[in-house]
Amino acid sequence: MLSISPTISRFSNLSDCQSLNPGRYSRHSLPHLWAPPPPPPPHLRNTKTLRLRHSFRISAIDAAQPFDYESKLSDHIAKSKTLKIAIVGFGNFGQFLAKTLVRQGHTVLAHSRTDYSAVAADIGVSFYSNADDLCEEHPEVILLCTSILSTDKVLRSLPLQRLKRSTLFVDVLSVKEFAKDLFLQILPLDFDILCTHPMFGPESGKNSWKDLPFVYDKVRIGGDESRVSRCEKFLDSFAREGCIMKEMTCAEHDQHAAESQFITHTVGRILEKLDLDSTPINTKGYERLLDLVENTSSDSFELYYGLFMYNKNAMEQLERLDLAFESLKKELFGHLHEVLRKQLFGTKERSMGVLQKPKALSKLPPNGNTPSLPPPSDSSN
Repeated sequence: MLSISPTISRFSNLSDCQSLNPGRYSRHSLPHLWAPPPPPPPHLRNTKTLRLRHSFRISAIDAAQPFDYESKLSDHIAKSKTLKIAIVGFGNFGQFLAKTLVRQGHTVLAHSRTDYSAVAADIGVSFYSNADDLCEEHPEVILLCTSILSTDKVLRSLPLQRLKRSTLFVDVLSVKEFAKDLFLQILPLDFDILCTHPMFGPESGKNSWKDLPFVYDKVRIGGDESRVSRCEKFLDSFAREGCIMKEMTCAEHDQHAAESQFITHTVGRILEKLDLDSTPINTKGYERLLDLVENTSSDSFELYYGLFMYNKNAMEQLERLDLAFESLKKELFGHLHEVLRKQLFGTKERSMGVLQKPKALSKLPPNGNTPSLPPPSDSSN
């Protein structure tokens, strides 16, 4: 905002400046105060000049100031939406999350067994090779991005005594009951616990997180407004990217994950064993199978083993998959057996009324009620 005041400089008139130090300020020491104004440009020389009784000066009173209220308020609002997040386990997935968190304005720290300091610097993350140094930075959130098999060891190795007692611990493991039980067992009661699972990774979420599921369970969040707000700000980091936010218990998650994620990884790894190749006549369905193989094979076997080992529902799904394959084989062989019987004995058995249609196999029992397959009937009887 510009203002006009009846002075020609910082000093309203000569008496003002001379009153400060008559011996120092004079016409000769401050010639710019008495210098005549420069001539107007040529295109304005014929215009009439409005002469005022007093001289005027123009000053900018809304310029940026060190203690400007609007600037301070803007900084406060920006900081109120961001967090100081420490990522423990700065591998492929940790780096994947860090890129988005940094872009959103969060302060991101990182710690890992491997030296990722160069990678962290490129992303805009402060890397700490020592866990004590990391915890002494007092991050508001500890985000565990370790593998399933190493989570127990890593969590027990953290110097929890160097953290603030209200620190929020978050995990992104693919198995949730295991993570929940581990947090409740190791972490003191003062720490908050949020179990999450982004249902995507560096491959499926490389372009956007929009419409990708994000599952979470607020296992233990303090009642203070600041702690509730901190949890919501962390979840908002995924919501603002367009994720489909799904709140459910850890037990519900593991049940659904066994039916979807574990089966997907299992089928993908079975197809990988077949060494499938692209053909000149690929169908859309076959292309999707090749994509499935590529996506699942890019994950480590350690992840797949963790899905099996630490989800109690995985074994049931593996048994159901085996039952389904055996049922399908029996159905195929049953039809083949009838075709052969028709070719060998069709005319005779048809005349005797013996030939019958093969029995259709019943559907698999629902989850949680998987009986063993009945022994195959003797075809000679």
